[in-house]
Amino acid sequence: MKTNAYVRVVAVLLLLEAAAFYAFASRSETTPPVAPLLLFPSVLGDWLIVRDFPLDRETLDVLKADDTLNRFFVNQTTRQVAGLYIAYFRTQRYGQAPHSPKNCLPGSGWEPVKEDFLSIRVPGWEAPITVNRYVVQHGDEKSVTLYWYQSHNRVIATEYAAKFWAVVDSIRYRRSDTALVRITVPVGPAGIDAAEQTGAAFVQSVFPALLHELPL
Repeated sequence: MKTNAYVRVVAVLLLLEAAAFYAFASRSETTPPVAPLLLFPSVLGDWLIVRDFPLDRETLDVLKADDTLNRFFVNQTTRQVAGLYIAYFRTQRYGQAPHSPKNCLPGSGWEPVKEDFLSIRVPGWEAPITVNRYVVQHGDEKSVTLYWYQSHNRVIATEYAAKFWAVVDSIRYRRSDTALVRITVPVGPAGIDAAEQTGAAFVQSVFPALLHELPL
């Protein structure tokens, strides 16, 4: 059964890739303007920037993103920390596409512990958003990762849905721009649940800035 399900998933992905190719190749594309992510706010509610961690050239060459942000914040009240990573793609027409953390983190030595979804109510959005909740472990260290794909007034959790909407938006709006947004919170003595709550609180603080900085 698992093999058949895997085959079906692969078949769907191949169909989406083929549809995306024809959708992107057959029409000119609109690329909305966006400010450099370096100008992303350094204060988000109670959260204050600690440090920027620019990605090295080798990593950037693999990602093929048009712009990236890799930054750590600290909550001035609780002293909790959270990492914010954004990879922005102006187009997916030429093979550029976000790399799923489910592929990148295990490749860096982090092993998955928990994988599901989390619903979070955020300012400026009518309904709660659904994001991926991914708990990983490396030796004695654990961290909670919350991530999603954001494009054209959509917050998308799964990779399959992201590919589907890339095709739809390319056909309807001549756009395939998207961003991968990833929040990382280290698991401390309080445990995984506390780290998840910290991550959700940080998402609520960062989301208004995402709506303002990323193209709608």
